[in-house]
Order: sequence, then C-alpha cells, then structure tokens
Amino acid sequence: MLKQILKIVLTVTPVFMAGVSISGEAFAEEQQVKPNIQRMTSDKAARKVNNDIPEASERIPGKIHKHSLGIGIGQTFLRSDLSENGNDKITPELYYNYSASYSFDFLANLHYSEHSYLNRKATIRGLALAIKAKGYQLDAFSPYVFGGLGFYLPSVRRMENGVLTDTRTQMVFGVNAGVGIELRLNDEAIIGVIAHYHDPFDVRLESGSKLEASYMKLLMIASYTFN
Repeated sequence: MLKQILKIVLTVTPVFMAGVSISGEAFAEEQQVKPNIQRMTSDKAARKVNNDIPEASERIPGKIHKHSLGIGIGQTFLRSDLSENGNDKITPELYYNYSASYSFDFLANLHYSEHSYLNRKATIRGLALAIKAKGYQLDAFSPYVFGGLGFYLPSVRRMENGVLTDTRTQMVFGVNAGVGIELRLNDEAIIGVIAHYHDPFDVRLESGSKLEASYMKLLMIASYTFN
C-alpha cells in the first residue's frame, strides 16, 4: 500500500509542479499586462481630461501684456457727508488697463469732480488702483470683478455754527471695488459698463468731527488698446 501511495505521489508531483509553474508564469504575465492596461487607460483618460479642459487663452481669448486707455462717463452718486453738501451729477473718468495675463488685469482709475448744492459744495479727487479678474469670455463679451486700494482727497464746503466753512484738505487711503462687463469690438476698441464703488477712510477735522466721503459711480466706458 505504501509503495502504491509513493508511486502515485511520484507520478502526480511532477505534473502538479508543472501546472504550478505554468500557472505562476501565466499569473506573472497577467500582472504585467494589468498594470500596462491600467497605465494605458489612465494615460488615455488623463489625456481626455486634459483635452476637455480649455486653456486660459481659449476661455478668455485676447492678447496679453497690452496697455489700454479708456474714458468713462456716467452718474456719480454721493453718499454720507458728500450727499449732504452736493448733488449727484454726470462726471467723466479716466481708466488705464494692463492685461497681465488671460485672467487678471491691472486697473487704474483717475477722477475729479465738484458737486454743488445751494451755497455748499462737495469735491472728490481720487486715484484708485485695483486687480481685475475675468471669469469667462463668451465670444467677444466678458464680465469681470475688481477690487483694490487707492488715494483720495475729499473735501466739502458746509455750514458749521452758522458759518460757511471749507473742510481741510487731507489725502487719505481708501478701498474701491466693482463689477463690469465689456464687449471687444476689434483688436483695438472695447466698450462696456462699469459700477465702481469708492470708500475713502474718514478725515478727522479740526472741530473733532469726521468727514465721511464714500460714493458710487455707474459709467459707460470706451477704451483703446495699444498694439
């Protein structure tokens, strides 16, 4: 019986080992093929995803590192102490734009205006600097938002203790922010609408009171890009 068992074991063992060897080789080949397939699939998927994501130049077409100069005209809405001493009116503006990248521009605004009401007057002067962010461009149409800091020189002529008095003129820092839309007509000309809010920091007066001088502007703007 023992001899028969040994004979069976000796006969089956080579066959079993051969099967294990073949299975091991097949498994190894399968393991090599699987990563290759996964890698190929991953590379293909990655390429597809990359192809599906538009480049910045495709999302927001246009030329970069260009200088633009614009003129805006529209209504200035006075707030706080300015509104008590002057009337809202139509005023002109100057805008400078530098396209730093496909998504971000540098924006500068220079403005000056006087607003009279009876015998009183409000005067605003400002140089506002901001970063302009464009989210997307649909054909030649592009919405954007912007925000930054600026230098302001507000003053008013008002009644104090029954006497018409000019407040002292002092330059102050301030914040500005806004939204806009623009339509590029060609490589040089751009038109648009902009809402621009300015909030200079308060000016402390000799009497101990403060001059609050925020205001809002709603403008139509036309710009020329220098190529």
